[in-house]
Amino acid sequence: MLAGKATYFGVKALFFTALFLCAFHLANAQYFALNPEKKKVNIPFKMMRNMIIVKMSINNKGPFNFILDTGVGLMIITDYSIADSLALAHKRTIKLNGLGDGDASEAIVTPPLDVQIDGLKSNGISAAILKSDLFDLSGHVGMTIHGLLGYEFFNGLGVNINFNDSLITVYRPKEYKPFRKSQKIPITIEDHKPYLHTYITLPDGTAVLNKFVLDLGAGHPVSLENMIKKYGLPKNAIAANLGVALNGPISGYLSRIKEVELGKYSLKNVITSFPNTDYVSRASVERDGNLGMDILKKFNIGFDYSNGFLYIRPSNTFKAPFEHDMSGIEYYLSGENLSHLIVSRIAPGSPADDVGMLRGDEITSINFKPTSKMNTEEIDNYFKAPGKSLLLEVYHDGRYERVVITLRRQL
Repeated sequence: MLAGKATYFGVKALFFTALFLCAFHLANAQYFALNPEKKKVNIPFKMMRNMIIVKMSINNKGPFNFILDTGVGLMIITDYSIADSLALAHKRTIKLNGLGDGDASEAIVTPPLDVQIDGLKSNGISAAILKSDLFDLSGHVGMTIHGLLGYEFFNGLGVNINFNDSLITVYRPKEYKPFRKSQKIPITIEDHKPYLHTYITLPDGTAVLNKFVLDLGAGHPVSLENMIKKYGLPKNAIAANLGVALNGPISGYLSRIKEVELGKYSLKNVITSFPNTDYVSRASVERDGNLGMDILKKFNIGFDYSNGFLYIRPSNTFKAPFEHDMSGIEYYLSGENLSHLIVSRIAPGSPADDVGMLRGDEITSINFKPTSKMNTEEIDNYFKAPGKSLLLEVYHDGRYERVVITLRRQL
């Protein structure tokens, strides 16, 4: 990834963008509805680096790849090249404070768009088109990403997300059918985002009731935004880059907490992000942090915004332990077809640091397999096998070298 981007990058950082853009949200309702002849619609999705990616067209152009993200309150187009192809009329430009100078601090607010997802009809949906892709989502995910779709998708539908089958099923709210044998949990919709209250257990055994955003766009399991100030850091916390905010990388720490409760289910030994207080957002809704995809994907989940409920049933990955990168390598994909794996950061004291790898190195193969033939899911899985040795071919300082790293848990 680019400097400052962490393995748990999380589009949670784009929540900050939404804070600025929501002020420009049009007064008319923006939502999707099922076509009249449909009782439900199935939408396949692709899961990459803990991101739900769906295909859709806009104004009969596309298809485009969008990340489904409950953490944003307005549709965001991050690929500015789309703007010309959409033949927009009456577009206007706004300044986004905190994004820097020039084009990087501007976005186009569109008139209502015709957003096309098979079986659904869009109603009055506008978007903000960023003039610069500040977050390099394509480089992080490893495939071309054009934007994010949030509240507009959920507010007029009942939505089931089946992680076992990579399938989203949507209903009219009055005809919504949650997963069989799922548990119903109350949520609130505030500032266009879903929140719930639940207990966590800190490393010292203290149980604390917290208010969390349910954030499909955050790759990590849990982020506790006020932990350092209230309780201090766990003893074994490690310094980390946690993501990207409007004005740069979010620094903080990673560690584990004993338990997170979600309904009747308990998740143990959960990897948790602790942002530095300097980076904690001044959100319009008071909260303690967010629950991200690494927890949410352990369930097949249903969102019923209209009635204020979340439905959960364990998925195939429910019993899998929470694991973090064991190499110390943070990276992004770059170049034509996103075929170059570029190191953005090496964690101090990590296996990659032990062999002298540096930011800017390019990894061209892992165990003799070219990285250009691998996707980010494969690459990440290589780096999460404790005790395993990997042979990396690295382009370093103008020449190719081979190094061996032995993976080990850092958390």
